Amino acid sequence: MKTKLLSTEDPQAIPTAIQIIEDHGVIAFPTDTLYGVAADPFCPEALLNVYAAKKRPKEMALPVLIGDFGQLEQLVSHISDEVTQITKAFWPGALTLILPKRPNLPPDLSPYPTVGIRMPDLAFTLKLLQQTGPLATTSANISGGPNPTTADEVFSQLGGRIDLILDGGLAPGGTASTILLITDDEFKILRQGPLTLTDIKNAI
Repeated sequence: MKTKLLSTEDPQAIPTAIQIIEDHGVIAFPTDTLYGVAADPFCPEALLNVYAAKKRPKEMALPVLIGDFGQLEQLVSHISDEVTQITKAFWPGALTLILPKRPNLPPDLSPYPTVGIRMPDLAFTLKLLQQTGPLATTSANISGGPNPTTADEVFSQLGGRIDLILDGGLAPGGTASTILLITDDEFKILRQGPLTLTDIKNAI
């Protein structure tokens, strides 16, 4: 496989990415933390391509990035008032929510009854996601390899393994998102990030 490299400022960047996603391919792009590698979350073939490219164990669920609040309804079986308040307070931003998934989602996206969802805080990424729809996205590296903050670092690990890298320069890096599990009876931090449980509860 030949990996194509395009600048995020190239007028063909997003149209090319859309076509690859529609063809069940795999792309990489900058987010507000690191570079991510992504595919169609509704297509089992595309999801398997992500696992293969990264050499990632399939029992590790893939999180999903969304570009607007409406896309949440495509992924989640129930959106409570608390979830609505939290998303409006902290999205876009460094908060991943673990929510009950729709039953029609492929098991290759998540073998669990839940799915992790985040809205990234980067203008290009939001524009891309608004046009592609939700994307199953994880760090653009070989599983266990160094986290990439540049397109060159992505290429050094995934060149020849994915279809497209969108070069947006240096990604901000920094702390990974807070991961919050929301159930009917509790909020639980699964990974501490920039936001604390107190921050989240104060927003409700």
